[in-house]
Amino acid sequence: MQYRNFGKLNIKGSAFGLGCMRFNGEGSQGSPANTEKAIGLIRKAIDGGVNYLDTAFVYLDQTSETIVGKALQDGYREKVTIATKMPIDRIKSREDMENMFASELQKLQTDHIDFYLMHGLNKEKWELAKKLGVDKYFNELKEAGKIRFKCFSFHGPYDEFEYIINDYDWDMVQIQYNFMDVENQAGTKGLELAGSKGIPVVIMEGLLGGRLANAPDNVQALYDAFPVKRSAVEWAFRWLCNHKEVATVLSGCNEEYQVEDNLRIFDTVEAGCMSEDELKLIDDVRAAYQSRTKIGCTGCRYCMPCPNGVSIPEVFRLWNESSLYGTDPKAGWDYKRLVDGQATPENCIECGACEAACPQYLPIIESLKDAWAYINK
Repeated sequence: MQYRNFGKLNIKGSAFGLGCMRFNGEGSQGSPANTEKAIGLIRKAIDGGVNYLDTAFVYLDQTSETIVGKALQDGYREKVTIATKMPIDRIKSREDMENMFASELQKLQTDHIDFYLMHGLNKEKWELAKKLGVDKYFNELKEAGKIRFKCFSFHGPYDEFEYIINDYDWDMVQIQYNFMDVENQAGTKGLELAGSKGIPVVIMEGLLGGRLANAPDNVQALYDAFPVKRSAVEWAFRWLCNHKEVATVLSGCNEEYQVEDNLRIFDTVEAGCMSEDELKLIDDVRAAYQSRTKIGCTGCRYCMPCPNGVSIPEVFRLWNESSLYGTDPKAGWDYKRLVDGQATPENCIECGACEAACPQYLPIIESLKDAWAYINK
């Protein structure tokens, strides 16, 4: 396992950080996780050298922290740093902050949290956090030794990222970043800005919700033609670790073989590990993807539940996959489940709740119409 410097914090973290949002194979919500299986995966990763675990209050219908807490018994807590998150949109008072933090400590079965993040900030949420005094509360927690580092995760445009990171004494930031998102959200500019301030950057969505793990034919042809043979997953992670500003890359695992493959990949990656020819390959791969992708939905499920029952991420996933892989979108069970469950875009009443919740700021209402027309053409 490669270990990387966490900027100004003078600590080292594993290049592979275990994301604890997708133990059920889905996003932050969805079907329940298999607790015993998840505990086994967490411990396997730690035994392999992973020392950074990422969870949050809301993940897995508020069960992820509990699973992590159980996994870290029997001496495993001392081997890792824990990152978890306070959902700002659930905070209305100082009492809410204190109750939330106490609940997270209890579920994680620990007396302190290493990296405590304000979850999913944009400028509006950051201004709300300051109005409520969350910034001052984080200072107090750090001074009391209840948290080690004050952090935030971010979904929003670059200008808001720049404002937030310059407006407080942050210790770490977590951003969505991959070779398809160089100009999206914080993007490369945000990564480099944080690095210039000595603030370590933790990467989420390195595989863009898994979409970069299975290359379509035109992308796979580029990989196959390259002299060095690597999987699509390895290319994506290697590209991320090539950046010196990256402290750790989060990867969610649902099976043992995924943990094992990640341990292998992150045993060899380091800053500057890619040649000019390899970087050119990724540029070509990006262009190939861009020529086929319909919408940049990562399946995070922040838009769910839809008030009228539309399965928004599933519709967009079917749309993208049918475009990427050239398959008949109506041929599989996914389409049948949408129709049988009355979860199609035909039920959309254009209330706008999904667009207000989307961290990607996608035009969901109009895109649902386009997607359904494409799927049923």
